Amino acid sequence: MNVHVGRIDRFGGQPRVSPSQSPKRFFSRTHAYYAGIDYGTSGARCTVINEDEDIVEEYRTSYDGGASSPSAWQSALKTLVGSIRSGPLQAIAVDGTSSTALIVDEDGLPITEAKMYNEAQDARYQEMVRSICPEEGHTVTSATSTLCKAFAFLDGLEDSGRRHTLMHQSDFVAFQLHRKIGHTDYNNALKVGFDPAEEAYPAWLMHHEAIMAILPQHVHAPGSPVGVIDKSSAEELGISPECIVCAGTTDSIAAFLASGVHEPGQAVTSLGSTLAIKLISRNPVNDARYGVYSHRLGNTWLVGGASNTGGAVLRQFFDDTDLARLTGEMDPDTLTGLEYVVLPSKGERFPENDPNLMPCMEPRPENDAVFLQGILESMAKTEGRAYGLLERLGADPVEEVYTCGGGAKNPVWTKLREKFIGSRVYVAAQGEASFGSALLAKRGIDRGS
Repeated sequence: MNVHVGRIDRFGGQPRVSPSQSPKRFFSRTHAYYAGIDYGTSGARCTVINEDEDIVEEYRTSYDGGASSPSAWQSALKTLVGSIRSGPLQAIAVDGTSSTALIVDEDGLPITEAKMYNEAQDARYQEMVRSICPEEGHTVTSATSTLCKAFAFLDGLEDSGRRHTLMHQSDFVAFQLHRKIGHTDYNNALKVGFDPAEEAYPAWLMHHEAIMAILPQHVHAPGSPVGVIDKSSAEELGISPECIVCAGTTDSIAAFLASGVHEPGQAVTSLGSTLAIKLISRNPVNDARYGVYSHRLGNTWLVGGASNTGGAVLRQFFDDTDLARLTGEMDPDTLTGLEYVVLPSKGERFPENDPNLMPCMEPRPENDAVFLQGILESMAKTEGRAYGLLERLGADPVEEVYTCGGGAKNPVWTKLREKFIGSRVYVAAQGEASFGSALLAKRGIDRGS
């Protein structure tokens, strides 16, 4: 397993999600540290913060055995936590990829392979979900939803008389710490059917006894304390036996929290291989046609969707050196007039639902700077239409956008995005999901004090 260890200097003035509300403490905070662990698609990362919410350590590691291997998740946890040098941890929280899940036995041991976040299930399981869910467009009706996976798992389980439980990726990792079965969080549970507005599973799901028998029975608000670390786990991992394990979240929500955004109308766009947006709204919006769904975020809602456009298309034509050189040759004040469909392959879902939409980057000008600007203009238009769709579906209008990901610091792209979104665009001070989970851990202690 490859491990990169590096200490990061303190930096002040970064955005906060919200101030601590309680003056009470579980522990003395003179030397208080909090850890967040992010399980992403290509590896795991740990961020340690102090009482001032400054980063004091960061570590990352690859998966030894593959991203879908529970044993690799366990090894990554041991490697990352074992690297921490700053001091005893007061609290820890874990995030993982949304809708990645497996089944464990009553001892917490895996009895199935993990089904990953992007694994579409057979159509018959999707039909099973649609037959019990009365809400057209509910996120659970997607073929990649955790509920579809739960039906698929159930179909393959033998009736051994022992209790089986579905765990999300972050649940499984957190279980290695607190050793409590059946605990999850609002955000992960959304795609299994949990209703965060009612803080309960809906009646239509409760009536399905076989599914309910394997679902987590304790669903916590992200960041809320689940329990003190198990004594044997503390000894094995070298963690303080007083460390509190807090409920986690999904990797995308953790990355959003890291940005510091917290007011309705504020949004975060992630400019990575694809283009993903999340907007804080006072109203939830859910529409499976476009892959739009809402996570509860305190007293507000985090409405999001993802387009297939993004950096993966740029990489088909340009490398980093090309992008740096051509950026200085572009003129964002003079539009190219090129109308491209910037997709890596056939099909788009958000902001247009068209499985037959074909990519088109023609005609290609002789000048590469004009070609690149035409691509960036088209991607900026897609982002603008995406925020417009969320507003038409009932979300708050976007007022300002914070950006993370590889494209965040390109000044030409930023100016084009402001033009087509119609709001100011900023670079997020932080975008690492592990930092967002560390904030959850710290603020979970504050709320629970």
